[in-house]
Amino acid sequence: MDWVERARQGDGQAFRRLVEQQARPLFRICVRITRDEALAEDAVQEALYKAWRGLPAFDGRAAFSTWLHQIAVNAALEQLRRNARHRHELSEGDQADDETGDFLAAQGDDGPSPEDLARGDELTRRVDVQLARMSALERAAFVMRHYEGESLETIAEALSLNIGQSKQAIFRAVRKLRGALQAWRV
Repeated sequence: MDWVERARQGDGQAFRRLVEQQARPLFRICVRITRDEALAEDAVQEALYKAWRGLPAFDGRAAFSTWLHQIAVNAALEQLRRNARHRHELSEGDQADDETGDFLAAQGDDGPSPEDLARGDELTRRVDVQLARMSALERAAFVMRHYEGESLETIAEALSLNIGQSKQAIFRAVRKLRGALQAWRV
């Protein structure tokens, strides 16, 4: 018997084991969507509670991790709705997610120069500012696609959209980001 089936039958330890594998990725996606660690923590807690309560209805059509991610994305969006003031705020004290800058390639054997590191930090800051200015739906679709690598089908299902609407949300987010960064060249 697998962990999901055991959890569906009420085994709390099996559910805990499943959740331990997913906790960090869930928090990462929630913090990227909400742009606030406290809201992300609340979203993850809410998602885990809803998953536990909804586990008997889990039908296995999707992987458990996909199902749990969908619940977490919806919980993060709900946190944003409840706390509308966070939609367009990005305080100077917020720190960028360490993984945001991972796309910078090393320059030669010695690694990036101080100038390259500074430009990378500035790019990360500008991307974070633009993500904070997007609608919650655009940000969620963009994060799921470009940070998490989710398929359009998964994004559509998680955000209760059709595939065309998912593509449109991602396109709008990319267009906004591109427009804001166009004047600033790396």
